[in-house]
Amino acid sequence: MYKIILLIDFAEEYSKALLKGIAKYSKEHGPWIFCRMPLFQRETIGMEGILEWALEWGADGIIGQLYNDPAVEKFVEAGIPVIAQDFKERFRDIPNITGAHKEAGEMGAEYFLRKGFKNFAFYGFKDIVWSRERAEGFEERISKAGYKVHYFEHVMARSTEIWYYKPSSLSQWLKSLPKPIALMACDDNQGQHITEACRHSQIRIPEEVAVLGVDNDEMICEFSDPPLSSIGQDAEKGGYDAARLLEHMIKHGTADYYDIVVKPTQVVTRHSTDIYATNDDYIAASLKYIHQNIDKNLQVDDVVKQVPLSRRALEKRFQYITGLPIYKYIFNLRIEKLTQKLRETDMTVFEIALDMGLTDSKNIARQFRQVKGCTPIEYRNRYLAGK
Repeated sequence: MYKIILLIDFAEEYSKALLKGIAKYSKEHGPWIFCRMPLFQRETIGMEGILEWALEWGADGIIGQLYNDPAVEKFVEAGIPVIAQDFKERFRDIPNITGAHKEAGEMGAEYFLRKGFKNFAFYGFKDIVWSRERAEGFEERISKAGYKVHYFEHVMARSTEIWYYKPSSLSQWLKSLPKPIALMACDDNQGQHITEACRHSQIRIPEEVAVLGVDNDEMICEFSDPPLSSIGQDAEKGGYDAARLLEHMIKHGTADYYDIVVKPTQVVTRHSTDIYATNDDYIAASLKYIHQNIDKNLQVDDVVKQVPLSRRALEKRFQYITGLPIYKYIFNLRIEKLTQKLRETDMTVFEIALDMGLTDSKNIARQFRQVKGCTPIEYRNRYLAGK
């Protein structure tokens, strides 16, 4: 029965998912005993105090945020296996729980490009690995498409102050950007800073600035006004894999280690990006109506009623701008929403269909298979198997 110290911020959704994965591994292979050390206690006693406590308690291993403190070497010298949840940079001498950050940036870029944007921006930190690499992935994909990225990057006052920002300079930057623009923030906290600054500056979201975060922290995303779209990450699997690695290090020594890489999973669309970029007011109104009513049994005729155009005229303009007929756009968005519900809920396909205003669950399951190449149940099982 291993004794494990957890130096993790329990308030963050990402960290909670890591803890869930660690707990799952413990139940399957333990049970383990955990000591959850809060942030204020860590700051009070410092790394030397943590080491003293770990030795006194007889800790077998440690997982947590270590703020790139060089004193972590003392844990290695003491023979205590340590896995760092990377903060500013990755450690070189111990394993990190890190992320496929460039992949997340590329995913955000692809998402915005599919929505028809031609102006792009990134908001983050220069001096943090996960922000820097997300920006790199975002810019590489945008550049490949023939566009450039506008940047607003700031340096933190202290290593713990990722909440810090200057609203006046941020507002000035947002006002100066070409519109409409697709803006990716390095995480959800910074995404919420953008939505707040836009409201302060009377910049419309998503019509003028579409905002995307990372981590899919539901509390932050829903606290944002409007609710923030975000890239989800498979942090629970990361926690499970980290626990497995820690057990290996406890049994076989600390020399044989590797980084745990948390992969981005999908973009969770909320109001902050629920739009297709266009300067055509009629198409913008049609798209806004579609996105706001996709959880109803939406038909093309319902969309046509929203604008003073004939069905033929609207269909022609819609396809010219989006590249898709109205019915196909609705179909694709519906499958996207169904996929999201399969990942994030334990609802049956029948229950999901009812929740989306549909009465024929067999038909939606058939349509899902046409797009994904498998049934909704098979898709969910594959997703869960990978966690």
